[in-house]
Amino acid sequence: MDTSTNRLRRRLLAAAGLASLTRSAFAQATVELPLINGRRNLVAYPEKRPLIVLTSRPPQLETPFEVFDEGLVTPNDAFFVRYHNAGIPTSVDGDKHVVKIGGNAVGKPFELTMAELRTQFKPVELVAVNQCSGNSRGHFTPRVTGGQLSNGAMGNARWTGVPLKDVLARAELKNGARQVTFDGLDTAQFGGGDFVKSLDMNHAMDGEVMLAYQMNGANLPMLNGYPVRLVVPGYYGTYWVKHLSDIQVIDQVYEGFWMKPAYRVPDNDCACIEPGTTPTATRPIGRFNVRSFITSLKDGARLTAGRQILVRGIAFDGGQGIREVAYSTDGAQTWRAALLGEDLGRYSFRPFSFAFTPQKGTHDLRVRAWNRSGQSQPMEALWQPAGYMRNVVERVVITAV
Repeated sequence: MDTSTNRLRRRLLAAAGLASLTRSAFAQATVELPLINGRRNLVAYPEKRPLIVLTSRPPQLETPFEVFDEGLVTPNDAFFVRYHNAGIPTSVDGDKHVVKIGGNAVGKPFELTMAELRTQFKPVELVAVNQCSGNSRGHFTPRVTGGQLSNGAMGNARWTGVPLKDVLARAELKNGARQVTFDGLDTAQFGGGDFVKSLDMNHAMDGEVMLAYQMNGANLPMLNGYPVRLVVPGYYGTYWVKHLSDIQVIDQVYEGFWMKPAYRVPDNDCACIEPGTTPTATRPIGRFNVRSFITSLKDGARLTAGRQILVRGIAFDGGQGIREVAYSTDGAQTWRAALLGEDLGRYSFRPFSFAFTPQKGTHDLRVRAWNRSGQSQPMEALWQPAGYMRNVVERVVITAV
């Protein structure tokens, strides 16, 4: 339970944040992302180190990519931020916050305080990646509309909370229960409506979907959903509702704006179409596809010829777990197996590494991962109009001198 000191700190952070954002406009550091019009400001929001600002209202903050080489778990102060609505909470009293559980498919609606959530249920812990659906959108060719993010709208954290199924069990679900909807404290001010998401009943009750109140052993940062958020392992961040305040179990399919028409992908095996065409049918976005990145080298880096280096990277998928990672140092002409590192679970980043001694000249490094179901990354990026679910065999070109 939060102390009065912590509650006061939350309010002071909110006030200090508004002042710091005003001051920051006069002396901002910048970063150049590897995409068209990629210059961005770096700003330290409350409880955050300087992050890459895509928009300030609502906050959309991208993690600088070098953070992913610092460790397998993304620090709270470096974790990306994504909101849809401008009306975001800046002060929440954790002692008074309640989550309402109701809907026409429950027999016993009730309210749950944070103290009850922490003490009346058995806590669980899970390491899982949260990735924005539009992560890497700025790299699509042809370009697509929407926030032009590079590759930093993702993060890996150790989440502590309570399984959603345990909470819903108290509501005495009816036989006709079909879906569960989730709402938070943010409010719409410019169209789109309240940000409400839904999950099918069997997914909501799988034992892994979680009401999380801690992130990496600490209270959630305000901008990452304090005091409680939904964690949906393996699924894109659109489902990870922040500042969770209302859960409804319903007897029908929810079709609010943020489920239909928003956050939908072409309804085919690749979730892709040819540029300039229109999908014949769509479905709600779901699980991550397979991704892998080199984290220890930047594209365009200059190295010393003849000196061996250890190249590091991360791979992840939507929950099958990473089986292997291969690397190429000659532009995908030949491949070798990389060494997989620590396994923190099938929803986590999986580290990999390989030794490389560059000779003088230019070298095209690529990495490709496979999950335990045999799914991998395409050699050429697939395309779809919303700019979601980008995955491709990434390349880093370096020069040895």
